[in-house]
Amino acid sequence: MKRIRIHKEGRIILLILLFGLFAFNFLVSIRYSGKTFIINTVISGAIFAFFAYFFRNPSRIIEIDDENLVVAPADGTVVAVEPTSEHEFFGGESRLQVSIFMSVFNVHANWYPVCGKVLKTAHHSGSHHGAYFPKSSTENERSSVLIQTHSGTQILVRQIAGAIARRIVTYAKEGRECRINEHLGFIKFGSRVDMFFPPDTEIYVENGDKTVGNETIIARLNE
Repeated sequence: MKRIRIHKEGRIILLILLFGLFAFNFLVSIRYSGKTFIINTVISGAIFAFFAYFFRNPSRIIEIDDENLVVAPADGTVVAVEPTSEHEFFGGESRLQVSIFMSVFNVHANWYPVCGKVLKTAHHSGSHHGAYFPKSSTENERSSVLIQTHSGTQILVRQIAGAIARRIVTYAKEGRECRINEHLGFIKFGSRVDMFFPPDTEIYVENGDKTVGNETIIARLNE
């Protein structure tokens, strides 16, 4: 059975929430009793349980013998598999884009999809459109990580904030080695992850497919 932990990004939030709910319930217990107090306690417990569920951090380890395979960086639903032009790091060159939408019920930790080296990172402020919409890729608050694999192929991973999400956490640092099974970052409360691959990449997913972060194989890079 897989062990599920609370992600470090949620520990302080959960402690503050627990203290706030405890204080609120204490005040309610002073003024009210019986049914009102019981209902309030049940609602408070449900709220805390939801936040604990949101910040869950399942332990996932994958072993692959082909470094050209690309692992899903996030849990969610594939909402785009299409050719596009990428301007931020590739100067408008043609790329294959794969986008994964994460609802508030998905695990929100993000993993590195390949092993290699982080070449560049960039954070952009922006709007907070629904992450499900294509325009969120270029208009929303976002954080981009350019990775070069050991074979020299460059792929771009972009974390995108959604309508509710207001904070993107990115652990990637320029010049550092990165590996699958390691967290790239975390996005809070509804979001999306875009990936941009060379045009000759073999894609294994299509629109509507469900992905499991650091488990689902979504593509294979051409050697």
